[in-house]
Amino acid sequence: MKIAVAQLNPKVGDIRGNLAKAMSTLDQVAADQPDLVVFPELFLTGYPPLDLLERSWFVSKQEAALDELTGYSSRWPETGVIIGAALPSRRKPGRGLYNSAVLIYQGRVVFKQPKSLLPTYDVFDEARYFDSAPKTLPVTFKGERLGLNVCEDAWNTADFWPQGRIYDQDPITLLHEAGTTLFINISASPFHAGKDELRYRLIQQHAAKHRTPFVFVNQVGGNDDLIFDGRSMVFDENGRLVLLAPAFEEDVLVVNLGRPQPGLAFRPQDRIESIRMALVLGLRDYVRKSGFSKVVVGLSGGIDSAVTFALAAEALGPENVLGVSMPSPYSSPGSVEDSRKLAENLGVEFKVVSITGIFEAYLQSLGPHFEGLPQDVTEENIQARIRGNLLMGFSNKLGHLVLATGNKSEVAMGYCTLYGDMSGGLSVISDVPKVMVYDLAGHINQDREVIPQAVLDKAPSAELRPDQKDEDSLPPYPVLDQILNLYIEDGRSREEIVAAGFEPDMVHWVVRMVNRNEYKRKQAAPGLKVTSKAFGFGRRMPIVAEYDL
Repeated sequence: MKIAVAQLNPKVGDIRGNLAKAMSTLDQVAADQPDLVVFPELFLTGYPPLDLLERSWFVSKQEAALDELTGYSSRWPETGVIIGAALPSRRKPGRGLYNSAVLIYQGRVVFKQPKSLLPTYDVFDEARYFDSAPKTLPVTFKGERLGLNVCEDAWNTADFWPQGRIYDQDPITLLHEAGTTLFINISASPFHAGKDELRYRLIQQHAAKHRTPFVFVNQVGGNDDLIFDGRSMVFDENGRLVLLAPAFEEDVLVVNLGRPQPGLAFRPQDRIESIRMALVLGLRDYVRKSGFSKVVVGLSGGIDSAVTFALAAEALGPENVLGVSMPSPYSSPGSVEDSRKLAENLGVEFKVVSITGIFEAYLQSLGPHFEGLPQDVTEENIQARIRGNLLMGFSNKLGHLVLATGNKSEVAMGYCTLYGDMSGGLSVISDVPKVMVYDLAGHINQDREVIPQAVLDKAPSAELRPDQKDEDSLPPYPVLDQILNLYIEDGRSREEIVAAGFEPDMVHWVVRMVNRNEYKRKQAAPGLKVTSKAFGFGRRMPIVAEYDL
């Protein structure tokens, strides 16, 4: 069977645009005369459509688009189409929709297989919208028994998760027992570092165990905080990889499973390279799908804003990025010059707007009300908020989206200022721990010096008071990041983190700071998810609570 794998980048809600993309793909592969063209999960709506699925008019428009695609496919009567769509379940009681894989052939829908397993962990909330499949069966098509399944349906095998299965059934095993001769999984599987290898091992095991070819088609692109890396795969009946689509880009590839195929070697992506590519794609799609074309970044002379700035230039082109340095009385001369050098290296427009006069005006206005009180974090935060206001001024006047520059370590600890450095439409590296930010900087500089060496060498500092250093207020970042990883990503308790070898008072303080700053994170700009547990939709914690004492 000749199969076209359509690894594409849909836009959530853009039903007409996604339909046009599907139609143009059918035109594109027509010369190859494939037996099947396979699109990703919920392709017509884009994934995740969230509460758009609760709007009956939206679902109706998608059904109409599916009808239109069905009619269009009759132009190629020997080619079947498999595409993801949300279809009415008509189950009472129930949510009213199925997340379905739809098989279209010769101008009509010939089979629909709803998704059986509806994830509700991390960033997923599918039980909010969908009903589970009442049954899971293969369908006969051109002499094969196609075992259609949708994303999570492939993730509950006891062999792969001997202690971690979270559902009672395994759709892949059910399909195998019902006589499947070709598995086809349509997915919208979000990226996090290392997930490509995990998917490879999972799908390869299915193919090898059941001695059945397996086609895995994944969405690519960025939608809000989620990034989809693609890397669609096809395995033969021996579990050999015979097709591997690229990471982080659209592609349409054709494989003929009716002929012997050379096996391909699978090489997991380099961790830092994959994170850089994910952030570039996520940033580009967030900006462009939101209707912006240009961004503005506040440059402090530090590592975080430098990495954000470099990623923006790569994602959007240097002509679409503006850098603004906003020195205060406490900014070192090197901070401005390092920022200027960075902008020159990238070929990006650069401006300097001093905040000293504005800061002095604030102090003069507040002086009578603060008389007799020592300077403290209040005055530090005023500087950050002045900068936030200036960046928003550039945004309003020029139509640029402001990119916030805080990293995951700072966001976790609340070492950031509401309405100041947290201002922005997107927080590009808010899921990147501080140590990893330095790794990204080194990766960006691997071919030439983009980020000046002075930026890499200087001690991290907010420069909001004389001789300020981050480690005056925080543990050393290599230690802090390990504690944060154990607490946030691994979900360990304070006692377990202490038992791992960390100083008890430090662990208690770090955990308390993470918990007490939840209110800041609730007001933060959306961030791009690149780790297994990011702040935001995938980590829903209460603000008014006390659970760390």
